[in-house]
Amino acid sequence: QVQLIESGGGLVQAGGSLRLSCVASGGNFFNYAIGWFRQAPGKERDFVGGASRRVDTTDVEDSVKGRFTISRDNAKNTVYLQMNGLTSEDTAVYYCAAGRAGPWYIPRHDYGYEYWGQGTQVTVSS
Repeated sequence: QVQLIESGGGLVQAGGSLRLSCVASGGNFFNYAIGWFRQAPGKERDFVGGASRRVDTTDVEDSVKGRFTISRDNAKNTVYLQMNGLTSEDTAVYYCAAGRAGPWYIPRHDYGYEYWGQGTQVTVSS
């Protein structure tokens, strides 16, 4: 059983930055790809980006490319989501998730993940 805890959310002005952290415990971190999703009010939960089991393989959705980056620190069992140039459209609850996958694979859908964190709220004021 893997437990995931997100942190780093909060209220930020448009144009600002936040770094979210996802810390995993209770399992072998090396076996899991980690994904970041977000869910805005009244909308479906969407894939934002993720990190494969390998620390050098990350990806983000085109809609946030150039503003969001993901990094993974296996020594700390942590994956980070760095968000720059935030806009009101980035307001959402952000979740991280863990799923077993091949070394370089990053699942892009909910069903690719077994474990989920409780989410952290990100609110961007315009």
